[in-house]
Amino acid sequence: MISAIIGGTGCQRIVGDDALRHEISTPYGLAVVFERKRGDDTLYLLLRHGEGHVVPPHLVNYRANIAALKQLGVTQAIGIYAVGSITSVVLPGTLGIMDQFIDFTGGGREATFFTGNGSGVRHIPMVAPFSSRLRAALIKEAARMSISIATKGTYVCTNGPRLETPAEIGMFRRWGADYVGMTAATETILANETGIEFAGTVYSINWAAGLDAEGLSFIEDEISDRIIDRLTTLVEGALSVTFAQPGH
Repeated sequence: MISAIIGGTGCQRIVGDDALRHEISTPYGLAVVFERKRGDDTLYLLLRHGEGHVVPPHLVNYRANIAALKQLGVTQAIGIYAVGSITSVVLPGTLGIMDQFIDFTGGGREATFFTGNGSGVRHIPMVAPFSSRLRAALIKEAARMSISIATKGTYVCTNGPRLETPAEIGMFRRWGADYVGMTAATETILANETGIEFAGTVYSINWAAGLDAEGLSFIEDEISDRIIDRLTTLVEGALSVTFAQPGH
């Protein structure tokens, strides 16, 4: 089975010195992907913001990234996302697994492969945007590793790169959002369009705007690094599980 992890803020460290670097040419541009072998299994690592974290969320070439994974034969992928907490479902410094999202990017980025003409028109259902099989694998692996993780949550995706206003966060909370970020909805949509089985995990680095008595404070880098290491180990463990009949 060929799997992938897509990481962003704080995830540069997950690549490691033993990974092979590939530049993949796609109809949407180049994408850089790192490869690690584990026995008969292949794991690809993709840094959505580029090497050195140089691409802001609204300018990430999401279509090239997902198309590259598809060209490499990836069948399942899990995204890792830094978020700001809106409710107590995922508190700062803790982990979660998404089951729904709200897309608030407002058409400010390319978020579909189906743009008409040669690429056709197709309407992808989003009743269950995240793979129930991968979510179950993450939950089982978290239990095995004694990692506390919220097993559901709604992610609201803003366009960025600016952070949100307290008024926006208040609105998102009334809508039912549990945490906020700037990338997950777009990657989830494109993965579903290509048929890549996808799940999303989150780790909270702060309270969203207006919810922190100190204004806007973030967890310490050392704590964030430890959380990312644990979450990456969890994600790799979940992806390594082989199922007879993969699917949503």
